[in-house]
Amino acid sequence: MRCPFCGSIDDKVIESRTMANGESIRRRRECITCGFRFTSYEHIEEKPLMVVKRDGKRQPFNRAKLEKGLQRALEKRPVSSEQIESLLNEIEDKVVMKGRANREIAASDIGELVLEMLYNIDKVAYIRFASVYKHFESLDEFINEIRNTEKRTPAHNEQ
Repeated sequence: MRCPFCGSIDDKVIESRTMANGESIRRRRECITCGFRFTSYEHIEEKPLMVVKRDGKRQPFNRAKLEKGLQRALEKRPVSSEQIESLLNEIEDKVVMKGRANREIAASDIGELVLEMLYNIDKVAYIRFASVYKHFESLDEFINEIRNTEKRTPAHNEQ
């Protein structure tokens, strides 16, 4: 580490202390050349999880964007904020695990995961999300999705 006083790169670590729940290390150093003491910090540098969009562009995964989509789909539905938070956490965990190998995940994979999770929680929210995600362009597409949902759902589980 270069001494901020004299510019020498010869130093010794006097003290190390773990900080921020083990996410960083604070080191007190002393320059061997001039004796100046200074502090350095060491952090793990994580590459962000990238989302590959339909057009091939990449952007960092954004939890807030996922939350906004879930909030819209679940607006005025009988789903508590705790359930929404739990759903959001579960989806984020699955997204991170799926994209862990190469730090990328297709936006379509995220969309399908959200659809799967919403289907099990609230059919109306599922249809709302599907209508945006699948880009319904006609009433027929919307009706077909509802019919397909009804076919998948046993009569005693309908909402």
